[in-house]
Amino acid sequence: MDLHTVTAVRPARTRADLAALDERTGVLAGGSWLYSEPQDHLSALVDITTLDWPAVTERPDGGLSLAATCTLTEVASLSARLTRPAAPVFRQACEALYGSFKVWHVATIGGNLCASLPAGPMTSLAAGLDADVVVWRADGSDEVLPAAAFVTGNKTNALGPGDVLRSVEISAAALDSRTALRKIALSALGRSGAVLVGRRAADGSFVLSVTAGTVRPVQLRYPSLPASEQLDADVAAIDAWFTDPHGAADWRRAVSRLLAEEIRGQLA
Repeated sequence: MDLHTVTAVRPARTRADLAALDERTGVLAGGSWLYSEPQDHLSALVDITTLDWPAVTERPDGGLSLAATCTLTEVASLSARLTRPAAPVFRQACEALYGSFKVWHVATIGGNLCASLPAGPMTSLAAGLDADVVVWRADGSDEVLPAAAFVTGNKTNALGPGDVLRSVEISAAALDSRTALRKIALSALGRSGAVLVGRRAADGSFVLSVTAGTVRPVQLRYPSLPASEQLDADVAAIDAWFTDPHGAADWRRAVSRLLAEEIRGQLA
């Protein structure tokens, strides 16, 4: 879609170039969402891909740093590149995206998080791996937030005017955890109605992240694998379910209870 109100696209070379961001100037990365619908409030864009951030950086502590501009293709490739227990979840999360391989080549992990749609698969991935996000604040400071807390609601997040998502940080402990992902949709190629990611750490602790069926990520934490009845009751008690054309709230709650038990069984 042409953005007929946008008259300038400025490449960012340094962080100082991000000072141009305001209510009329938006961030351009992959553009897969930006160009999908009218953006009449924008008159200019700042291209952050020209900052040339490395897509994936292996941290000294054994974790990974994924640049906000890392594409879904690059994210999915980690399933083949890594030999860590959590490796399969990267591609699994990308496959939850309602989009073609062409979208994978341009869509970015940061853009998907910043769009903050409930069905955003990179939100599912980041929350499922207990990742943190690094935010470059407009005042020049950096802030680290849990990825699960970054998305605050349907299309809302922790970014303020002029802020930019810099990276997604995944710990070594998360990469060394066993994971299980389940997705359900009303049609074979439809947008996700619910996406659940379970993660069981080496110490036996268990985290279930519920996304897509809720307006924000919801995490349930346990020191060890919970009993089936406890997990079922806790999923049923979540209060963030919502209804839209991709599923009713009561359906999302019901199927998430079933998927949670499948995940519990897989990681038992």
